[in-house]
Amino acid sequence: MAPLETLFVPACGLFVVGYLFCGVPGNMALHRFGARRWIARIMVTWGIVASCMAFVPTSGWLYGLRVLLGVAEAGFFPGMLLYLTFWFPRKERVRLTALFLLAIPISSALGSPLSAAVIQFGDGLFGLAGWRVMFLIGGLPAVLLGLMACVHLTDRPACAKWLSSDEGSWLINTMDAEHKETAGRFHWPLRRALTDPRVWGLGMVYFGIVYGLYALSFFLPTIVAGFAETFDTKFSLFQTGLIVAVPFAVGAVAMVFWSRHSDRTGERVWHVAAPTLLGAMSIPAAPYMQAPFAVMVAATVTATGSFPALPVFGCLPRPA
Repeated sequence: MAPLETLFVPACGLFVVGYLFCGVPGNMALHRFGARRWIARIMVTWGIVASCMAFVPTSGWLYGLRVLLGVAEAGFFPGMLLYLTFWFPRKERVRLTALFLLAIPISSALGSPLSAAVIQFGDGLFGLAGWRVMFLIGGLPAVLLGLMACVHLTDRPACAKWLSSDEGSWLINTMDAEHKETAGRFHWPLRRALTDPRVWGLGMVYFGIVYGLYALSFFLPTIVAGFAETFDTKFSLFQTGLIVAVPFAVGAVAMVFWSRHSDRTGERVWHVAAPTLLGAMSIPAAPYMQAPFAVMVAATVTATGSFPALPVFGCLPRPA
């Protein structure tokens, strides 16, 4: 049997299985149980499952935990986007949503070299292989932050005792007015929402954006590691992590500036279309690059296209 560490790439896609089937129920649960408890539950269970991957004995356990990881995380991302609509007025939402979404590229920019360093230098710690130590340590922050969220997160502005009376009244009135306007103009039953061509069209656009993100997250470390065979270069695990971090760091900066520009101009459609088209052209070009630097430029362009489009996309599904 192949070593477990060689099975991570084929196991990556299994995460989506659990995430796909439990995403909608997860969002419904956030409505029912409240953001504080449900988001805390997601983070704690995700962290526990992620840490448990340090102890998988066989490929079957690895695949099973990958599916379970998707189940644990299901609803977190859309739930957080929904949660932000409880707090931030529409005209400022893209910029503030982008600050939340910065966690994605920043976690990769910092996590890639840190994870590589743990794998390289933590090998043998606790009697575990380096990759097992990485999983064990990686899940613990999510558990701790989940417990903190359970204590400190506030469900709605009406429950925020840390707001002054004037601040609370203004925010509650503003958000209630926006929600009533949206509900009055755009209240569809589930069946209509699932059969409307615009919903399917937006779903395909979102699939394209996320495809670019997953292509980077799942395969860029493997691509950089493959430079040794393709271009006769050699990098340590830590050096590989540093190289992988570059596109995510650039994507983070682009996300901040692009989302601010979208809020300043009030334009949404082309602020999604333009970076998405940029990323769509760079992904198929990457395999034809003839040097490591050129490949990384293509990957950086992909990040610059995918990440800035993500926060703006959330403002597209609005009443006609």
